[in-house]
Amino acid sequence: MARYTEAVCRLCRREGQKLFLKGDRCYTDKCAFGRRAYAPGAHGQGRSKVTEYGTQLREKQKAKRYYGLLEKQFRGYFELASRMKGQTGENLLSLCESRLDNAIYRLGFAMSRPEARQLVTHGHFEVNGRKVNIPSFLVKPGMVITLRDKSRSLEKFKGSLEANASRPAPKWLEFDREKYAAKVLGIPQKEDIDLPIEEHLIVELYSK
Repeated sequence: MARYTEAVCRLCRREGQKLFLKGDRCYTDKCAFGRRAYAPGAHGQGRSKVTEYGTQLREKQKAKRYYGLLEKQFRGYFELASRMKGQTGENLLSLCESRLDNAIYRLGFAMSRPEARQLVTHGHFEVNGRKVNIPSFLVKPGMVITLRDKSRSLEKFKGSLEANASRPAPKWLEFDREKYAAKVLGIPQKEDIDLPIEEHLIVELYSK
C-alpha cells in the first residue's frame, strides 16, 4: 500500500497553512508550521511570482495532503467524479470525504486522518458487521460503521472520543457514542466539508 513516509510537517509549511496531520501536536508550540511558517528548502523564504497554474497546482496538492492521497489515487477519484452526475469538483470532495479512514476521523475515533488510516489498516472497525481494513473503502448511505468489540476496551479510543467530544459528527453520519457505532445517512455535501479547498481550481487544472 503506497503512502507518504516523509516528514509531514514539511507539507504544512509547503502549503502555507496547517493541515492538522499530527493531531494534538498541531495545537501546541511544537508545531513546525507555527515556528517556521514558510516553505521548506533553501529558497523557502524567497519571493516568487505565483502563476495561474501554480495556484491551481497548490490547491490540488493541498486537497491531496488533507486526505493523505497520492497522485494516482487522487486522479482516479477525479476521473470517477467526472463521470458522475452533478459538479465534478463537489463530486470529487464527496468521494474523498466518503473514505472509511476519513469517516473514522470525522467520528472522533482518531486525532488525525493519518492516525485514522492506521487504525483502519489494523482492523479495528467493521462495516455492516464485517471487518474492513482498507482505508480507501467508500462508505455509502445505509452502511453502519462499528468499532469492533475487542477494540472497545482500548484506552486509545476512549481518550480520542473524550478529546473530540466537542467536535460533532457531520450531518451525513449519525453517531451513537454508547454503542461505538455510526450510520451513514447520506452522501457528503459541499456544506458538510469544513476544509478550505477551492475545488473549481482542481477541476481547471485537470481539464487542461
